[in-house]
Parts: sequence; structure tokens; C-alpha cells
Amino acid sequence: MTTPLTGKIALVAGATRGAGRQIAVQLGAAGATVYATGRSTRERRSEMGRSETIEETAELVTAAGGTGIAVAVDHLDPEQVRGLVARIDAEQGRLDVLVNDVWGGDPLITWDKPVWEQPLDAGLRLLRLAVDTHIITSHFALPLLVRNPGGLVVEIGDGTKEYNDTEYRVSLFYDLAKVSVNRLAFSQAHEVAPHGCTAVALSPGWLRSEAMLELFGVTEANWRDAAAGQPHFVMSETPAFVGRAVAALAADPDRARWNGKSVDSGGLAQVYGFTDLDGTRPHWARYYEEVVRPGKPADDTGYR
Repeated sequence: MTTPLTGKIALVAGATRGAGRQIAVQLGAAGATVYATGRSTRERRSEMGRSETIEETAELVTAAGGTGIAVAVDHLDPEQVRGLVARIDAEQGRLDVLVNDVWGGDPLITWDKPVWEQPLDAGLRLLRLAVDTHIITSHFALPLLVRNPGGLVVEIGDGTKEYNDTEYRVSLFYDLAKVSVNRLAFSQAHEVAPHGCTAVALSPGWLRSEAMLELFGVTEANWRDAAAGQPHFVMSETPAFVGRAVAALAADPDRARWNGKSVDSGGLAQVYGFTDLDGTRPHWARYYEEVVRPGKPADDTGYR
């Protein structure tokens, strides 16, 4: 296995589980030193109440071939984020990749209700977790990242700009959160470009996260069984797929071509040639446009 990111320093904010965990792992597999942050540790769980921890993520990064460093951080607390970046600067003297993946809003979503019927406190909390955390992290981390040309900022969301511009995401607060993440990448692209750096918005397809597998009562080993109840789940992808997308972007010497763009894991796989863990290249965005939107029966033939 090649390790094109050896010597590179990455910060994955929100690396406890799901996409964030595997982004950290795949950066590690490419040789990077990865600071994996989040609120869930072996001593204390976040409000998500799940068992995954940042320590586990850091161990997976190291096992993959990189160096994983777990740091407990609440990215809504500016002083904690300031301290995190100061530590990275003191220990490494540089930051090459910043991944803003903090989310944590799942327990706060009310689906299929107009804004006036939604709990306001929960909705505003969701926006703070989804948007404010990214801004706070970039505020403190970007001065270190732009110190050297070639730095990469990746904003992880749900849905590309093209998709979110035309689709209502079934909740005003969720909709606004995901549109905002794409716009954050666009705005940061203008600010980091003069320093020779790049900012990109990246969306996975239908993610087989730990929570999604549990929701459908399956494991990664038998995930296809969930398609009996959710037929289009045949096009789902592991979190490693979007992780490999980030690693490919970080290793691309011509990554600036993506500056300010909103892209998806399946689309980048067609460009860079990486695969999911099963060797396929699921292209959810194309599948959605050609199969889901027209109401055709689920069939992943030709989309992997």
C-alpha cells in the first residue's frame, strides 16, 4: 500500500463514528498523523449516548498505518478548540488537512413537520452543532493550515449543492444545516485560495454508519438484508468510501481544481479510481437521478 500522506498532519473534527471515523482511518492508511476529536470518550459519553469513542478511532488510525491521536474536544467551546490547535502547532508545527465533520444532530431532528410545529430549542441546538462547530473550528485552525501552501479543508455534509438546491430535506432545520455546510466550503475556498490552499464540500451517498445499520437491524456482514424493507439500500456505501475520497483529495497535487466545489464520494471515485471495501464504486448521486427520482424499481446494476 502506498502512503502518499506520510509526514502530513490532519485534524478530523467529529471523528468518533460514522464518516468522521473512517475519514480519520483512511487518512491514516495513507500515512498521515491524524488528530481525532469528539466528545465521546471511554470515560464519558456525549449527548448522543452511543458507545463509540475517539480513543477507538485513534487506535484504528494507528492500526491502519498512520498515527492516531485522540483529543476530547467540544467544538462549540472556543477555548477548547483554541487549545486543540495550539497543541497541534506545538507538537507538529503544521496542519495540512482539516476535516469539519462535526454533526451530532440526529436526536434533535423532527421530520415531516413544518417549522411552527417543531421544538425550537432542539432545532436551534441542531444548527449550533452542525454549523457553529465548523465555523469555530475553522476560525482557530485555518491560521495554522494556511501557514503552508497546499492545505486542504473538507466540509462534510449530506447532499451536494446541486442536490440540496432542488430538494427539500424534510425538516427546515436539517435542510438549513446541510445547505450551510456546502456554503461554508464555498466561502472558505475564497479565503484560503490566496494562500495556496483548497476548500471542498464533500457528501457521501447513503452511508452505512453504525447508527444506520442498527436502525435497519443488520450488520456490515449482512447489510443487504435491509433491502427487503428499504430496496434502494442496495446502493448504500461504507463510511470508508468517503474516507478514501478525502484521502484521494489530500494526496492529489492538483487538488486546487476542486476549490469551492461541492462533490460526492461516488463522483470522486470515478476520477481517482478508489473503491469501497468490497471493491465496487457505488455512485449514489447518479443512481438517485436515474432510478430513485423517476420511481424505477431498485436495481444497482451498472451503478457500482
